[in-house]
Amino acid sequence: MSLQIREATLRDINAVTVLFDGYRQFYGQPADISRARDFLAERIANRESLILLARGEGDEAALGFTQLYPLFSSVRTVRTWLLNDLFVASAARRRGVAAALINAAVDAARARGAASLSLSTALDNAPAQALYESMGWQRDRQFCEYMLTL
Repeated sequence: MSLQIREATLRDINAVTVLFDGYRQFYGQPADISRARDFLAERIANRESLILLARGEGDEAALGFTQLYPLFSSVRTVRTWLLNDLFVASAARRRGVAAALINAAVDAARARGAASLSLSTALDNAPAQALYESMGWQRDRQFCEYMLTL
């Protein structure tokens, strides 16, 4: 499959919104197109994230996206990026779109001076874990991740 992956802009908001809403639903959130659109439009307008959009060559349909956020490591005193979201439309799965998006994310993070990329996924998302590990990502065995809902 021939893919085109590029940084999404506000011109792409409709295509990315549909994918992003599907991503949120995958993680148990109710469908909410307007909320998804507002969230993404704010990230793009404020340059708070990098969204990469995959389309088939010559195809207007969006196949998948990934969203990255810039971070810093105080201990390592370097810039890092968080690969926070990755989603491929169900019709485009098992066609290399996710791997292509991950490779594009790696290239984009490197180009922006990142020393590393990190991500997390659901403990029961075995297909994603298998993909990440097949691409050289390593599960963190040194730190536990915690969260406090505010």
